[in-house]
Amino acid sequence: MLVALQAGSAAFDEAVSRLARRGETDFSKVEPAVREILEAVRTEGDAAVHRFVERFEGRRVSTLYQADYGGAQALASLEPIIRDALAEARARIARYHEKQAEQLTSFQYTEGGVTLGSRVTPLERVGVYVPGGKARYPSSVLMSAVIARVAGVRQVIVASPDAGAEVRAACHVAGVHALLDAGGAHAVAALAYGTRSIPKVDKIVGPGNVYVAAAKRLVFGEVDIDSIAGPSEILVVADDSANPAVVAADLLSQAEHDEAAYALLVTTSAALVDQVREALGAQLATLPRRAIAEASLLTNGAALVVADRHALAEVANRLAAEHVALHVRDAAELAQRIERAGAIFVGATTPEAAGDYLAGPSHVLPTGGAARHAAPLGVYDFVSRSSIISYDAAALSAQAAHITALARVEGLEAHARAVEVRLGKSST
Repeated sequence: MLVALQAGSAAFDEAVSRLARRGETDFSKVEPAVREILEAVRTEGDAAVHRFVERFEGRRVSTLYQADYGGAQALASLEPIIRDALAEARARIARYHEKQAEQLTSFQYTEGGVTLGSRVTPLERVGVYVPGGKARYPSSVLMSAVIARVAGVRQVIVASPDAGAEVRAACHVAGVHALLDAGGAHAVAALAYGTRSIPKVDKIVGPGNVYVAAAKRLVFGEVDIDSIAGPSEILVVADDSANPAVVAADLLSQAEHDEAAYALLVTTSAALVDQVREALGAQLATLPRRAIAEASLLTNGAALVVADRHALAEVANRLAAEHVALHVRDAAELAQRIERAGAIFVGATTPEAAGDYLAGPSHVLPTGGAARHAAPLGVYDFVSRSSIISYDAAALSAQAAHITALARVEGLEAHARAVEVRLGKSST
């Protein structure tokens, strides 16, 4: 468990190369089944969704689409500390994303008789997928639905199979309009295509298993999606000042998600690896999800030992992890060097769990190295942008020669004529 791999060795280079490719998901084994599910829901609607809920979820549902999902009653049934935590999380998530929304302003300017602009408008309807199964995820409701509401989305539908009180309460707190009582590829299909009882959405966000990921990938184009999410992951970046018990706790906070999660350590101290390994053993002994965490560490855990601080940042940027936790001296300075990460947790007093639940930024983050080009879920994911273009007659006349020249270079004569006819020139 967490064998130390020294920079410069063949094992180190192979491990880094393999980890850099961890986002390469092979959907070939599940895609045929997912395509069948999507087609059945597209053509049969509610009947197919009911059938798949019974087949894959082992239950029957009387009402799939629930506008009255009992959110207020569910909230009242929870312990006061949970109610307070949901309210505080909702407030902090909203506050952060309201700040973010200030950067999404429309603009317009006029020069030489041409008025140009960009208009930002919220999406009409969004589906939020919230996994069921191994754990309850009310936080996933808040970290997606609250942001959609801040962006101005007019209708938010959460899809979650057999949602318990915590998820229904979170839906109520977040301002969710309806709950789709289904999961898996069939829930994605219902949101993407719409059925008699379930309205079609414009975008689907939220993580799920490989069937959900494959379904989102296949319906992209019919609707927009946020990303193809892979297993959760953390990269702990540490030097010899790090507390091994805290490092181990951060690694386990991701390893306990599921067996496929990645718990990674890059450090300048080989001695720290031994200390962290010992701390992992002690903490695993009392961890309720020990079997899951151990499987994750054995399958995808790694400890990379590098020469210096520069190499810490270099490895972090190459791996572009979902969560990057900095346990180093002058963590704020090193954070400036890390340009590819979903979220950076600066300093040993900043646990990744704070970002998962209460800090404010969405915990829906790019995985599998996608942080090289993708971003955390934000208000920008829930809006559309339209370009505004307006010419007066003089401006069109002034630019006509260049427009028509480019059109004819491309062999598009009708484009050129569409300009010239406005200027009273012959279109023949």
